[in-house]
Amino acid sequence: MQKLIRVCLAISLLALSGCSGLRFPGVFRIDIGQGNIISEGAREKLKLGMTPRQVEYVLGSPVIKDPLHPGRWDYIYNYESGKGGFVENRLTLFFGNERLEKIDDSQFRNPEAVTEDLKSQIKASNS
Repeated sequence: MQKLIRVCLAISLLALSGCSGLRFPGVFRIDIGQGNIISEGAREKLKLGMTPRQVEYVLGSPVIKDPLHPGRWDYIYNYESGKGGFVENRLTLFFGNERLEKIDDSQFRNPEAVTEDLKSQIKASNS
């Protein structure tokens, strides 16, 4: 009987450990920000024809420099609030012949807009 209880307890602990999406009351969760924070001013400084070195001077090193796509740089910023909000900001740059050829800012937003989105998500999750 005790062996059965131990097995059930072990299975229960394993099942609960996979439930990282659960939010237990009283448990503090930290805010986690990862990646490059790109200001609107820095984005505006990018010009087609810049060298990779000039781009790195303006934005810093990219989060992703894929060796399979050497002409593509991804600047990504993720922020997960301990209160339940998640936002992502992404800027992708394409190089050819050692010059900036294309700026994909379709998933890039002004940092203030990202902050407002996060605040609205947190407010909605608390309601």
